[in-house]
Amino acid sequence: MDMEISAGAVALLILALGAGGLVSGFLAGLFGIGGGAITVPILYEVWRVLDIDPAIRMHMAVGTSLAVMIPTTLQSFLAHRARGSVDIGFLKRMAAPVVLGVAGGALIASVSVSTVLKWVWVVFASTLAAKLFWGRDDWRLGRDIPKSRFVELYGVFVGVLCGLLSIGGGAFMTMLMMLYGRPIHQAVGTSAGFGPLVSIPGAIGFMIAGWGASTLPIGSLGYVNLIGAAVIIPASVFAAPLGARLAHHFSRRKLEVAFGCFMSALALRYALDLLLA
Repeated sequence: MDMEISAGAVALLILALGAGGLVSGFLAGLFGIGGGAITVPILYEVWRVLDIDPAIRMHMAVGTSLAVMIPTTLQSFLAHRARGSVDIGFLKRMAAPVVLGVAGGALIASVSVSTVLKWVWVVFASTLAAKLFWGRDDWRLGRDIPKSRFVELYGVFVGVLCGLLSIGGGAFMTMLMMLYGRPIHQAVGTSAGFGPLVSIPGAIGFMIAGWGASTLPIGSLGYVNLIGAAVIIPASVFAAPLGARLAHHFSRRKLEVAFGCFMSALALRYALDLLLA
């Protein structure tokens, strides 16, 4: 009987991880985001069911999610680039600042700043959703992205948040590009390219941070669990091109509304967490 229960529990966990991978990959392709907002909560619940030490559950969820994002965001980026919707120049410009920020985020990952970060998400997501819903082109900071170094500093800031929250940073970069007049399809396509820049150094950082830690689950390299990643990655890689393909079938307005709904859901989720804490 115990064997049957154990087998059923394992099958349920695999199905949950696979479903989470499909959703994460699809969102990565559709909106140019890393999918960590979906993967981290799923992984956290999996570690809870498996009775992993509470002190390292969130670290394991974030670290493993970053590893999952590597192939998912790369697949999404390649799909958007094939459709000519990537600004390679801006991507190269922001690569070093974003990677630097991710390294900083990994270093301070053990610091408890969840409340502050949730408020950042509530304000950011609500602001972007309002712009997307209202659809006013005059909500702009300028006609094109400036040469000012403040843009690079913004990249460092985004990298830090990405390293802490296990997100690809696509939503932040999409907002920046749209506020400077870039069309949403180009903003989403270019933002997908930041996923690998975030996930690769981020995953390495969490491997190093958790190296030699006690009570790590089997199959782990530091705070990255290879078994969890092995289940989620194939599903997310499969779904990412589907999301990218669908994005290019949407009109600009429909994609803006869909993205706005997604950002509203994120804002509501974190706001409820803060209110119920």
